[in-house]
Amino acid sequence: MKKPAPWTLHKKQLEHFSNAAPNFDREKVLSHLAQHTEMQDWTIDRYKQELPAEPPGPPLPENSFQTACDILRAYEFPDPQIITGIYVPDTPLQNRVMLLRARFLVFTFWLGVRVGRLIDETRTLNNEKIEVWGYSYYTLEGHFEMGEMSFEIWKYLDTGKIEFHIHAFSQKGHIQNWFYRLGFWIFGRWIQVRFAKGALGRMQRLVQRRLARP
Repeated sequence: MKKPAPWTLHKKQLEHFSNAAPNFDREKVLSHLAQHTEMQDWTIDRYKQELPAEPPGPPLPENSFQTACDILRAYEFPDPQIITGIYVPDTPLQNRVMLLRARFLVFTFWLGVRVGRLIDETRTLNNEKIEVWGYSYYTLEGHFEMGEMSFEIWKYLDTGKIEFHIHAFSQKGHIQNWFYRLGFWIFGRWIQVRFAKGALGRMQRLVQRRLARP
């Protein structure tokens, strides 16, 4: 018997988070970040991972850049032992609500995020043009953290180099349960770093594996 799609088992949770607001003043924080590179009491993270390169020029169909974008769009890059994203597959990426199943030791937590920004642009860095595609999502009410993460695939058009970038700003959220609050105070930062580094490595492996298929 065919197993039901994961999202069908969590309709009520997805509906709940579809009406949830951000758990922080997102507009205020984004406005501040537009003018400054750092924020007091907020943790700023930046990670990147090189992926298989392409020939110079615009991204090629079914090559490294496009493969990485497909993995990103489907939210396949996080280590499923840490985070699994559940969403209604037919919903547009813009404003998509995702239920994140987070695992730590013997615990499982259900957290909500919403895609807030799509990124599809050409940038210039050190006189080199870079094609960038990705998106960001932000935390919703009930999340253990406050903040936003962006995930981007970069192609340097002059050299063909491909990179996966993760940028984030975060702060501890309000956790009512004192036991979970203590655990997050002790292990929260370690989990953040483990998630990001695991996502970088998994993205690299998935792109390499899919490019190697006949």
